[in-house]
Amino acid sequence: MQILLCCTSVLLCGSLSAVSAEAKAKAAALKHVVVYYEPGRFAGWPANNGVWLWGNEILVGFELGYFQAKEDNHSFDTKKPKINVLARSLDGGETWKLEEPENFVGRSGKASPCPGGIRFNDPNFAMRIGGSEFFISYDRGHKWAGPYSLASFFPYRLTSRTDYLVNGERDCLLFLSGEQSEIKAGSYKDRAFCARTTDGGKTFKFLSWITGEPLSVRSVMPTTVRTGPGQLVSVLRRRDGDTCWIDAYGSDNDGLSWKFLSKVSEMPGNNGNPPSMARLPDGRLCVAYGSREKPLGIRARVSRDNGKTWGDELLLRQDGRTWDLGYTRTVSRADGKLVTIYYYTTAEKPEQHIEATIWHPDALQSPSTSEKK
Repeated sequence: MQILLCCTSVLLCGSLSAVSAEAKAKAAALKHVVVYYEPGRFAGWPANNGVWLWGNEILVGFELGYFQAKEDNHSFDTKKPKINVLARSLDGGETWKLEEPENFVGRSGKASPCPGGIRFNDPNFAMRIGGSEFFISYDRGHKWAGPYSLASFFPYRLTSRTDYLVNGERDCLLFLSGEQSEIKAGSYKDRAFCARTTDGGKTFKFLSWITGEPLSVRSVMPTTVRTGPGQLVSVLRRRDGDTCWIDAYGSDNDGLSWKFLSKVSEMPGNNGNPPSMARLPDGRLCVAYGSREKPLGIRARVSRDNGKTWGDELLLRQDGRTWDLGYTRTVSRADGKLVTIYYYTTAEKPEQHIEATIWHPDALQSPSTSEKK
């Protein structure tokens, strides 16, 4: 009996050591980087602004205000100014520098009609969409033109965030959202749709709703990738009453019509959280999102079949201090690693600030992990 107990003890110790080693390996594969933090300041919502990638150069937008601790609302001081700013990395997300362009996000005044002629395929092009306005840059976000108005082209109060795919020099798909007057129930009436311009932004044409009935179910903040010629996958923030989740929809005709693909994840907690998505060089899709339920933090899922099914949930981090976090943006580097950017709060840094996690899904799951709906 004594020998059996000793053997059992050895096996248990070996098992615990293996688990510990695996946990350490996963932790080492995740690199968390501070994008912006300053005591007394509040920084938030990259998903409301945008992210742009040129090789190892990454540009991300967010809002910057003053911190004021709150339990039931966002922790910024509404009596002090809040502005939109940018942070830039020249080394794939390893280090960052704050920027405040003069004409970023409407500081120049009222939106005007766009004259057209936008060169969407310019190698240094960037576009930022917010609500019913958009801004463009030809020098990687150092200078911006705009704001230009989208309001006259669509009979909805637009609630759009930045999401677009360039088709050609004058041709671009925009993934927008608007509140429909026929939706009577609930406090959220947003519904996502696809639009297109073929004259360099002078005019925009409605193509299709991304989600179908029932109209009372919110669909907003799409993030869309191209998976093949004419083939698109978009993931969206959904809400029906107090129930929140993320859905994936697909198009086989460049946005003319859409079909439901899968539910990516349930999103319990405070109003859910918008997803971000990037495509790895091998074709896999990775979706990252904030979790406003315990453990508070940043999570992700991976699809090997263009959004039809998704693997187990991956925990990028779970040390969030309060629910007021998330709103991710994600880009895929040339070396295959992902950079997921979000706003965050921890015990060590209680003020909401911007962080980035550099990671690769293969370091967090076995390649043989089964996909599930």
